[in-house]
Amino acid sequence: MVNYQPQMTNAGIHRLHKTTVINENGESREMALTGERPLTIYLNTIEIVTLMTLGAQPELLTLGYLRNQGLVDKLDDIESIQVDWDVEAVAVTTRTPKDNINELTSRRTVTSGCGQGTMFGHVMDSLSDLKLQCPRFSAESLYAVLKALTEYNEMYKQAGAVHGCALCEGTDIQIFVEDVGRHNAVDAISGWMWLNNIKGHDKVFYTTGRLTSEMVIKVAQMQVPLLLSRSGVTEMGLKLAQQIGIGMVARAKGRHFLVYNGIEAFQLPQTAN
Repeated sequence: MVNYQPQMTNAGIHRLHKTTVINENGESREMALTGERPLTIYLNTIEIVTLMTLGAQPELLTLGYLRNQGLVDKLDDIESIQVDWDVEAVAVTTRTPKDNINELTSRRTVTSGCGQGTMFGHVMDSLSDLKLQCPRFSAESLYAVLKALTEYNEMYKQAGAVHGCALCEGTDIQIFVEDVGRHNAVDAISGWMWLNNIKGHDKVFYTTGRLTSEMVIKVAQMQVPLLLSRSGVTEMGLKLAQQIGIGMVARAKGRHFLVYNGIEAFQLPQTAN
């Protein structure tokens, strides 16, 4: 069965640029620069937000943003997503515009996301009764995921200045997205999941960025029960993960990691007597 697909442009743009720098010895070298463009989302002609993005997957970013912000309820309600870089905007048309769109977007919180993310107030309200079950996991399973991820982060290796996020099923990296902000990368993955009817209950979500309240909220909306990061954790992020039941593993680099939440699901290594 083919999932419903809205009409969408395919307007991904080149993400790397070149510049000449000199090092501490005055020696000249060519370096890669990460691209960054503003993209304003219009929902049925109403301006919603302007995101700073690499521009690699603007349609998925838009789709995931609208989904995670609760501004569109069903995929098949979206008629089209049209990106036009000449005006640095994306026009989204739905079949049944929400009557309360101004009310939904009136409570806006600027988050700690790189590139400055936003979160509308009603999103937090919708998570009040959500409960997820952290799956069993072990050091070996986490090491396997981290090893599988080593071939990614291509943009970061060349130019830096980006965050990467991945949706993993076992050691299978289903999708990996890099963008200037982790909130953009997670939204693009959410859009991809929505477009392809991918469920999150048996997945692990990986990010290079901090595990903030915004990241926990977005992953919770995707129904993913285990969150893995090479960076740190904020107090509110941990509190929300505990409230919802999301396993939270951070500072994951090499053979080191710290389990912040989901300790009861962590399988300790077997020790010989």
